[in-house]
Amino acid sequence: MDNTVYVGNKGVMNYVLAVITQFNSENADEVIIKARGKAISRAVDVEEMVRKRFMPEIKIKEINLGTDQVQSEDGKSINVSTIEIILTK
Repeated sequence: MDNTVYVGNKGVMNYVLAVITQFNSENADEVIIKARGKAISRAVDVEEMVRKRFMPEIKIKEINLGTDQVQSEDGKSINVSTIEIILTK
């Protein structure tokens, strides 16, 4: 069972709901929020909203930062920052 929420261009509340659903319906002890590039700030917003407003018992277990190499349209390889926030009950 994969308890990962990939953050993209949708609204923050969509991802907040996805994280809460993972914790509740999947009975998961751990949920991973992943994002890269411009979505990193949205991933942080999701984590803050989950912890501050909806599930104050959730703790941050680990935050991993990294870089992915992505091919752009013109074939060049570009570096994109990544974040992985691991939340736990």
